[in-house]
Amino acid sequence: MSKKNINFVCTNCTYQTQKWMGRCPECEQWNSFTEEIESTGKIAARRLNIEDQKNEARELANFSEDLNESLKVQTGIAEFDRVLGGGVTKSSFVLIGGEPGIGKSTLLLMTAGKIVDVTSDKLLYISGEESGHQVNQRAQRLKIDAKNIHFLNDCSIEKIKNTLTKLRPKFLIVDSIQTIFSEDIDAPPGTVTQIREVTYQLMSISKQNAITTFVVGHVTKEGNIAGPKMLEHMVDCVIYFEGDSLNNYRFLRCIKNRFGSTNEVGIFQMTEDGLEEVPNPSKVFLVESIESGHGRSLTCLLEGTRPLIVETQALVVENKYGNGRRTTQGLELNRLNLLIAIIEKYFKMPVSYSDIYVNVVGGLKLTGRDSDLSIIASLVSSFLSRPILERTIFLGEVGLTGEVRSVQFPELRAKEIALMNYKKMICSTQAAKKLIGHFDLEIIGIKNAIEIRDIIS
Repeated sequence: MSKKNINFVCTNCTYQTQKWMGRCPECEQWNSFTEEIESTGKIAARRLNIEDQKNEARELANFSEDLNESLKVQTGIAEFDRVLGGGVTKSSFVLIGGEPGIGKSTLLLMTAGKIVDVTSDKLLYISGEESGHQVNQRAQRLKIDAKNIHFLNDCSIEKIKNTLTKLRPKFLIVDSIQTIFSEDIDAPPGTVTQIREVTYQLMSISKQNAITTFVVGHVTKEGNIAGPKMLEHMVDCVIYFEGDSLNNYRFLRCIKNRFGSTNEVGIFQMTEDGLEEVPNPSKVFLVESIESGHGRSLTCLLEGTRPLIVETQALVVENKYGNGRRTTQGLELNRLNLLIAIIEKYFKMPVSYSDIYVNVVGGLKLTGRDSDLSIIASLVSSFLSRPILERTIFLGEVGLTGEVRSVQFPELRAKEIALMNYKKMICSTQAAKKLIGHFDLEIIGIKNAIEIRDIIS
């Protein structure tokens, strides 16, 4: 009988201890320890010999023979291919995480249908959460030919390995990794021990048999993929599928990619027929024109290598009951307080005593500082009850002394602004010197944010 050791492992930093602790001494995360059962007998031996197939060593130069064929496979979903770096790499192991109901299963089923149509290779779809009838109903709703997709409703890694040996597919989808378990491990599914073991076995099978694998991972309440942190280190690509339950837009972000850039972002829209790509998001986020009203301004964000023109809204209301209230959506509250302090100091406007509400249209989140000038323009416009000049873009970072700084890739943003037929761009003087004369656009450079008062009509 094998001997069992019980340890507690931090799911955030993999710190181990023999006693449960409320707070991890390594990463200082609260309630992150989970029980892990290690077996020094049978399981340890199995880990050294998962597959009986031969996997002999070869000279590295001989692997160039395999490069005659393309290493990338187009999934047929342009936004997904963009995030993956131009297509999914053969024999890669991709981990996709996201909130419940965000559309992970829908995205992978759409990908399965596209891949089967393009490559005519075998694809195995494994689901531990849904039956074959449920997945088939979704496929019919998405108008996917499910005849070419093989389905297995089983959570045992041993049975999955047998199916892979018999079917020998080129593509594999597992939904989700938290439901898969090994019968030789005395631990419930979803624990650190089970996730680490089944992931290791799936990866070994995929690499040895050239199977391209997509794995769905659940997320915790903090938004991180559940399970040990080493799960993200093991895989080739980690993708987060994000969105808002009150918004139909979904964002596909890559935080790790061994075969491409991590700066790309894919944008989808959830409809009755499934996920639809958004090839030109600037037009979607600006359906209504900004021709009237105050407290509204435009800025140009950079999501990966894609410029997006986004509307920021601000509402400044007089407060009569004490301290001013701050409410934001799509913007960090600390960043808003900093910009309010700049307006209070240099614009000589008593905005700190007012109730202030800031919203980013479309459900986007302003994580950078390139939208500071636009937010200040919206706040000043709302406080003075003066509208912003029509078709004007504000682009720049604002420092604590009120100076306006340049942003990254101003040429790329200016090109998008000109293509969207906007007439004027307000930016830093340094950026204006580089851009003036190169675009069909009126570019005004300012040194200090105070000059916005003269620009607002």
